[in-house]
Amino acid sequence: MAGGSVQRFAPTNLDTEMVSTYPLEMAMTIRLPEELDRALDAIAEAEHVSKHALVLQGVELIVARRARRVDVDDAIDFVLSHDAELLRRLEDA
Repeated sequence: MAGGSVQRFAPTNLDTEMVSTYPLEMAMTIRLPEELDRALDAIAEAEHVSKHALVLQGVELIVARRARRVDVDDAIDFVLSHDAELLRRLEDA
């Protein structure tokens, strides 16, 4: 992700093929509270995926949600700046 851009994707389910295509560039240790770890274990078992895949998908969802928020904010700013007069007229109608 060069130049500060955000890669956009929207995983719709537990897609292990998508997750497995990422090159492993960084190792990380995650310390989870015991209750959260048990919940993650249960989901991983039910979905037949690894805990690693679930954590990666969670990160993907956060990145996609933040990118979407930026897009929506930009769209609102565009409408407010380009249609300000129209919005004023509608407000008075």
